[in-house]
Amino acid sequence: MSKTTENLKAAFAGESQANRKYLAFAKKAEDEGLGQVAKLFRAAAEAETIHAHAHLRLMKGVGDTAANLKDAEAGEVYEFKSMYPDMIADAQAEGEKAAERYFVFANKAEECHANLYAKAAKMMGDLPEVTYHVCGVCGHIHEGEPSENCPICGSAPKVYYAVA
Repeated sequence: MSKTTENLKAAFAGESQANRKYLAFAKKAEDEGLGQVAKLFRAAAEAETIHAHAHLRLMKGVGDTAANLKDAEAGEVYEFKSMYPDMIADAQAEGEKAAERYFVFANKAEECHANLYAKAAKMMGDLPEVTYHVCGVCGHIHEGEPSENCPICGSAPKVYYAVA
């Protein structure tokens, strides 16, 4: 792998992390009544997204939708089969109960995500029109309006929010 490719991967990861961190900072600023600071964090987060997308394109990391679904599914499968189980074991060994609990939530949500990507890849243009709702606690994705508690974390349907 060339040094430039390594740098693009590192830049993509760093810009992606900055985006998510700045969005979390914006939410905190908003919660503290600092709306203008929140706007600044959201603007910076958007700029980081522009950078991350450019790096990903330069790495030829975006294919056609079929390839993207396959890539996304593979990433989710890796997370729930390899990444999170190791993290769960480490948290258990270190007695980090809160981290262990959330790693378990994320692990189960990633399996759900992989299944949704597999379904979309199989059905592609025939995928039924639904609104996806995301559990605000664990990240579970529900097809349609949830009427029961989250199957992963047990949260009430009211914590789900629709994603366009």
